[in-house]
Amino acid sequence: MTDGASEANSVVQPAVVRPRVSSSSHRGAVPVILRATEVEAHGARMHVGGLRVVDRAIRQLGRLRDAYVVIATDGSIPLPRRLPKHIARRDISGDVETAVAALHTELGDETTVVGADTVWLVPGRFDKGIRVEDAASRRAATDAVFADLQRDAIGIVDRLLNLKIATVLARVLLVNLPISPALLTLAGGFAGVYGALLIATGTASNVLLGFASLQGYVILEACAGSLSRLRLHQSALAAWLETVVGDFVAIVSVLAVGRALWGHGGTFLDMKMALAAAAMLLLFSAITYRELIRQGEGDITKLRWWFTYGQPLRTVTGSGSQTIKTLMALGRRDVIVFVSLGLAAFDQLWIVLLLMLIIAVTRAGAALVQLMTPDWRIRPQM
Repeated sequence: MTDGASEANSVVQPAVVRPRVSSSSHRGAVPVILRATEVEAHGARMHVGGLRVVDRAIRQLGRLRDAYVVIATDGSIPLPRRLPKHIARRDISGDVETAVAALHTELGDETTVVGADTVWLVPGRFDKGIRVEDAASRRAATDAVFADLQRDAIGIVDRLLNLKIATVLARVLLVNLPISPALLTLAGGFAGVYGALLIATGTASNVLLGFASLQGYVILEACAGSLSRLRLHQSALAAWLETVVGDFVAIVSVLAVGRALWGHGGTFLDMKMALAAAAMLLLFSAITYRELIRQGEGDITKLRWWFTYGQPLRTVTGSGSQTIKTLMALGRRDVIVFVSLGLAAFDQLWIVLLLMLIIAVTRAGAALVQLMTPDWRIRPQM
């Protein structure tokens, strides 16, 4: 394979023949070299947040759409069999520094070199990385990774309570178990449905226990999200599962509240209000699923709305954006369940039903307006 090759290529030998960065397949991409050599081997094999440091680095680099990554390896660090499509493996031998320098020259002056023993939180921000070399640096990297989980919190109660509990559970228990985020989502869904069944009985103790079970569902869902972010594996299927399970739990919960009121001192009007709220939530789900499919998303927080000129609500900017974010946060599942738990403790279930009805009306109204808006009002995502 090295016959007739130049002196530089006798040191840097590609395991698989791949086009150079200047070829059309990688034109315009930023070249990055991930050093996976004996120098980085000790730290790269350590685990941070349930992943080997090298695997974490590869997954972070795999999220860069505008980069072409070459892993320079001398075989000291076992690499995954399958790599993202824009990441290539290049086997090197001889003097490592000379080989990496030759590869850097081949890829161009704009090439960035990062070690496989480095942990960074934001894709592409290699300058903010933490090099893992010993127990102290590994602990610092682990602390940074878990602290970063708080950054994505949207809901008020999630930020103040649920995500903190989920982060502790993930760090102490879940990260060391062979459990998937999807399984946690399903477990949370079963807890939510069980809670709704308890609420439907109408007895004070069961109602309180039912909302406590719903609070457990919210925490389990936060655990699933934390685990997927820790493993840098947030798939569209998991996003869809979270959306569908959440919508189903919301619908059965409002029906359970109506049944509890109707069966214990209320009237059929309570059940009619619950049925109306459930129908509106079902309408909201149907329309948002249609929009998610059209926009190629699975996570409802990434859905683009016409009244924000094609921006997702969680990242909306411009006039009135702060009001929109505040209303969205107040109407989220974490706030509704937590407030409902407090109201149930004081036997104020009718306020819970009224709150759920208001949320359902708001969501159904937003979904109907989205449905009736011409396509040209939705700006394409940049």
